[in-house]
Amino acid sequence: MSAAWVMAVAQAVLVAAVAPLLVGFTRAVRAWLEGRAGGRLVQPWRDLGKQLRKEPVIPADAGMFFTAAPAVLMATSVLVATAAPYLSTRGPLSAGVDLIVVVGLLLLGTAALALAGLDTGTAFGGMGASREMTIAALVEPTLLLSVFALSTRVGSTNLGAIVAAGVSDQARILTPASALAAAALAIATLAEAGRLPVDNPATHLELTMVHEAMVLEYSGRDLALVEWASAMRLTILLGLLANLFVPWGVATSLHPGSVALAAVVFLGKLGVLGGLLAVGEVFAAKLRLFRVPELLAGSFVLGLLAVITSAVLA
Repeated sequence: MSAAWVMAVAQAVLVAAVAPLLVGFTRAVRAWLEGRAGGRLVQPWRDLGKQLRKEPVIPADAGMFFTAAPAVLMATSVLVATAAPYLSTRGPLSAGVDLIVVVGLLLLGTAALALAGLDTGTAFGGMGASREMTIAALVEPTLLLSVFALSTRVGSTNLGAIVAAGVSDQARILTPASALAAAALAIATLAEAGRLPVDNPATHLELTMVHEAMVLEYSGRDLALVEWASAMRLTILLGLLANLFVPWGVATSLHPGSVALAAVVFLGKLGVLGGLLAVGEVFAAKLRLFRVPELLAGSFVLGLLAVITSAVLA
């Protein structure tokens, strides 16, 4: 196996291992700020281990979409974690790590989970799937526009090329267009990952559920895959936000020392963003469902302004 593939596999393992810890870290920070005891950092891993040892229970009316969704959601998350430029810009799949491909893979996982919610035939599943696809239809254009604002100055929509350009020339990312794009991508990340103020991952109230409504029928190993993949998607999006706009520390070679340093820096960036996310969720309230399109429309406008500004400055 070549050094590039070793790095890519190690990167996927790192993202998969850190994702539950990141969720545990955000919960711990929230508990500390709210004056609660909270759980341990490794509690999400303990929950996953318990669920992985249990047999899944399949609803009588469920079909192929329900059974296939956890595997599809996990597979798309692992593929993005393998290919994205988190540790180095010279991965084995770097030539194919296009912005549209990454967004398409994330949307594929979202669509698979929405179909699973519909496949059960329950009221909650259909409600959550409808809400999820409405949010996805508003989020995906913002994801594209926010990164297009960076690609116009680089001349490529390849994520590795964008990060490499930011590492070599910091003036390309320290622009007003980049600030607008970062704000748009941050809002889109909250919506895509199902975090406040768009969705509350801790709620089980039928009037506010989005993601949880689609996974109510899952149990055992299937539930573990869904929850693990959801944590990975949060890590993937925060990692992209960090490396696209703060690319310092990303290796531009496959030297083991550079990749190891990049891994340490990457974990530090995730810790900072995870802490900021937790702090924001303490002081933020969930928006009413009919107010969510207004927020996402605002992020779309920010992304559009970033693209226009970047094209003018180019």
